Amino acid sequence: MIRRLIRRVFGGTPAQGRKARGPRVISFAEHQIDRTSISSAALKVTQKLQEAGFDAFVVGGAVRDLLLGIIPKDFDIATSATPEQVHALFRRSRIIGRRFKIVHVTFGRDEIIEVTTYRGPADEGHVTDDHGRILHDNVWGTQEQDALRRDFTVNALYYNPASREIVDYANGVADLQVKQLVMIGDPEQRYREDPVRMLRAARLAAKLGLEIEENTRAPIESLAALLQNVPAARLFDEMLKLLFSGHAWECLSQLRQQGLHHGFFPLLDVIMEQPLGEKFVMLALDSTDQRIRADKPVSVGFLFASLLWHEVLAAWKDIQSQGENPLPALFQAMDRVIDVQEEKLAIPRRYSVTMKEIWALQPRFEQRSGRRPFRLLEQPRFRSGFDFLALRAASGELDNELVEWWAEFQNADNARREAMLVTEPTGAAAKKRRRRRRKPDAGPAEAAGSE
Repeated sequence: MIRRLIRRVFGGTPAQGRKARGPRVISFAEHQIDRTSISSAALKVTQKLQEAGFDAFVVGGAVRDLLLGIIPKDFDIATSATPEQVHALFRRSRIIGRRFKIVHVTFGRDEIIEVTTYRGPADEGHVTDDHGRILHDNVWGTQEQDALRRDFTVNALYYNPASREIVDYANGVADLQVKQLVMIGDPEQRYREDPVRMLRAARLAAKLGLEIEENTRAPIESLAALLQNVPAARLFDEMLKLLFSGHAWECLSQLRQQGLHHGFFPLLDVIMEQPLGEKFVMLALDSTDQRIRADKPVSVGFLFASLLWHEVLAAWKDIQSQGENPLPALFQAMDRVIDVQEEKLAIPRRYSVTMKEIWALQPRFEQRSGRRPFRLLEQPRFRSGFDFLALRAASGELDNELVEWWAEFQNADNARREAMLVTEPTGAAAKKRRRRRRKPDAGPAEAAGSE
């Protein structure tokens, strides 16, 4: 009662204050977002829904990014139509989701427009766990109710392509102008409803250069443990958004600043707390950021192999110190590190296989005699393995001479390659080496599960 009175008098947080005053409608003359900035597929979806008598708006991150002068990667639609009604209108569509049903409408080969129905109030008919996390959320409502259910004010923006107006229920445009990230409603309650919002706050603040507003930031560190209740697959998806945001190091630094890098997220502990590997990790993340900003393809397996490499090195050294031979020790170290990550972060097998193949190739780059270099060139992962080797050299882990040798070898003709081969040791040293290699030795690609 007292809290409500205070909010009524002083307006509460900026997001809560907007609720009492109703939406602000911002004209094209003020925001300057034209229809030409919107995906043609998104325009088709909104037009068809509106012609069928439903509300349909481009919503959330796309509107936010356009206001900031950023080209959106995705365009989501919010509508008054139910998922079943949306599905009935679009032939190439499907309903997905359990916690909250949404519709994916497909255009061309790979463009997907995500369509969501306006959500109702958070306290009406929702199923939650003991910590307050919403498990079932298929309660429909009005546009205003939907806006106040969204996480941050800058994401509660609705753009109508027909009228070219923005509807702003939560003061999101003003918050963007002053570069602050504000939670809609009570921050602690909203984080309990969905703990991933804490990770999202860190990512958006880093990516967009926003300051997390004090009340929005205050509960984060004390509620960090709630992430333990989030399914591992969902954490992995959020981790990908962080690492492939184009601002990976800033995102991870923001996580550390908010106290979100300990315990529940083993991979972040690895990244942020290994002094010997910090330069290596920074180089890997910077390379990934540059490729993303240049709209070049990136490899999830390569990046995760980079992030975990120094953990593999430490485990490899430890296992060898117990008397195991180098190659078997390496494969044991790989399994040990990946098993630790699997406890909290479900890395899909297709990525872990790539990681193992890249790691397993590293010792083979040191073998520069006989036919082994030629066989290594034929490996499907050779290019990734070589790029990984170059990253190790750039961080100071090994001598750059090895990278230079392989850079020349792979581009040379056969005569030059034969001349470049390193002469094998002879006599007692050769016999000792042969004795050491008598044990069966599966090829790295085979042991790593390559096809």
